[in-house]
Amino acid sequence: MKPINILQSLPQNLEAEVFEDIIRSDSVRIERIISKGHTSPECGWYDQEEHEWVLVLEGKASLEFEGGKICDLGPGDYLNIPAHTKHKVIWTDPDRPTVWLAVFYL
Repeated sequence: MKPINILQSLPQNLEAEVFEDIIRSDSVRIERIISKGHTSPECGWYDQEEHEWVLVLEGKASLEFEGGKICDLGPGDYLNIPAHTKHKVIWTDPDRPTVWLAVFYL
């Protein structure tokens, strides 16, 4: 097997946020997310059925939780978001890609 570097092969076109499955099974999904100035859709909050553990590998981002709490994340920062915890991305660095690793689990 040949290793793959999660910080390489970043898409050149980042007009839209990029979501890429790395691993998917019945109980866990691991995703690479690449943002550059992107935020959550205006339609509302993420309210997910599964828990989400998220790590910022590169770049910076800010999450807002229902009730107004804001969490700023930079390289190496991670957070566990329990299922049905309403949240949204309110800011990502517009000048360089923010690379996330997100683990969704039951």
